[in-house]
Amino acid sequence: MTFPDLAAVGLAYSVTGAVATITLDRPEVRNAQTPAMWKALAAIGREIPDEVRVVVVTGAGPTFSAGLDRAMLDPATEGEESVIGLLQLSDEDASAAIDEFQQGFTFLRDPRFVSIAAVRGYAVGAGFQLALSCDLRVVSEDAQFSMKESALGLVPDLTGTKPLVECVGYARALEICATARMVGAREAAEIGLVNRVVASDDLDVTVAELAAALAAPMLDVVSETKTLLQGAADRDLDEQRRLEREAQVRRFRALAAALAG
Repeated sequence: MTFPDLAAVGLAYSVTGAVATITLDRPEVRNAQTPAMWKALAAIGREIPDEVRVVVVTGAGPTFSAGLDRAMLDPATEGEESVIGLLQLSDEDASAAIDEFQQGFTFLRDPRFVSIAAVRGYAVGAGFQLALSCDLRVVSEDAQFSMKESALGLVPDLTGTKPLVECVGYARALEICATARMVGAREAAEIGLVNRVVASDDLDVTVAELAAALAAPMLDVVSETKTLLQGAADRDLDEQRRLEREAQVRRFRALAAALAG
């Protein structure tokens, strides 16, 4: 599958075996994000092949993503590529536009695969929320996270609030969002925001090894596990037990079929 417009919006996409890699590819502006990029991310999400079991999201150059492209705040920028353009819409139409943008983030929760954010340098605003959209975050020692929206008079609206609370709890999430402060890699590991911190030179190898390990189990094992864990905190024990039983019966059937084959 090819996407001829990806380079124009600052993205690169490739699939090698069971691993898909999405790269924010605007290093000249520290991989700043735009609505066109979010729509293209959503398009990629709709086309990821079923054989893909791991999706890696990374950024070209030394910065994962500096967040919102400041051109969106420029009065000369037109249409949905600008905040002013969004303000000219009705409340319903503006909400619908943001919903479309959010789809460039929500596909990373798809239980068909595990998503990994490989983060170097800054992950600010939309960059932070993109990393939060992934199931796992592996970061370099120089990684810095910030939910910058409050400093711009905005709120995080690209699906980052829920996973942030799930990772660090309500009080810490509120403090991080309201102050817009930087959270360094070591603190991020200590508070449960990231899975692993490695030297910058080791990041690519570490992520590749993790992706290979996640792709190794029998087909559907990891996706079944991800589905069980998603929402587990919101279910009561009896409901979770039921889902575990049903998933395990499916695994037994799959194993039996594999052995018979």
